[in-house]
Amino acid sequence: MRDHRAAVAAPERHGAGRASRPRRYAMTPPTFFAVEYAINPWMDVTTPVDVELAHAQWEALRQTYRRLGHHVDVIEPVAGLPDMVYAANGGLIAGDVAIVARFRFAERAGESQAYAEWMSSLGHRPVTTRHVNEGQGDLLMIGETVLAGHGFRTDRRAHAEISAALRVPVVSLELVDPRFYHLDTALAVLDDRTIAFYPPAFSSAAQDRLRALFPDAIVVASADAYVLGLNVVSDGLHVVLPSAATGFAAQLRAAGFEPVGVELSELLKGGGSVKCCTLEVFP
Repeated sequence: MRDHRAAVAAPERHGAGRASRPRRYAMTPPTFFAVEYAINPWMDVTTPVDVELAHAQWEALRQTYRRLGHHVDVIEPVAGLPDMVYAANGGLIAGDVAIVARFRFAERAGESQAYAEWMSSLGHRPVTTRHVNEGQGDLLMIGETVLAGHGFRTDRRAHAEISAALRVPVVSLELVDPRFYHLDTALAVLDDRTIAFYPPAFSSAAQDRLRALFPDAIVVASADAYVLGLNVVSDGLHVVLPSAATGFAAQLRAAGFEPVGVELSELLKGGGSVKCCTLEVFP
């Protein structure tokens, strides 16, 4: 697979050699968002959801991307699929291949067809795995490698299928804390060489693997991890993150990134934040 950043505009360079590039994202509005069931520790069916506020926060995130120079596709939401707003879980798109999510829980199964239809409409070739995978929730591209989570949602056996479909190496990382049920809640890809992560979310073997691969990784504290502070989207310079993750924002500034805080308190009630709401389309 070719370098997914090779055919885009020249980067905008700032201090510490950080550079941003225009990206293409896809988002699904929270028209039908609700917490009607509990499939992760963040969800509480007794807590009311303000859909109007959720939509306003979602729209602010979309406009943030546009202000930073990125393109945002809007996917039509489907009634009866309240978690479809978490577009990152819909799959992994790289080049002409689109890995379609196969969700663990029946409540989200209908999202697979909706996202597959959207992927096909853009000319991508949908690939369905035999084993459970939950898209960019557990599959994060860094350069020409996929970091792949398992332990709560994505089945580790899907990793080999994804590696074969994309023809890239896949690094398997076990998650052990149910609060961090997807990889994108415990690890952030900041550029092609840099990650941030929360070690207690991972098995000791996974922690060792990450430290060996990324000796300069940013290690995030519990206070930031517990507000899903690692659920971020980065263009290589600007890091859009939950505004409550103030300690992580300071770490990012020190490392030469430019943090951009957004408020997604209503969508956090479903167990998601910035990255969960954002599916990156890699050319």
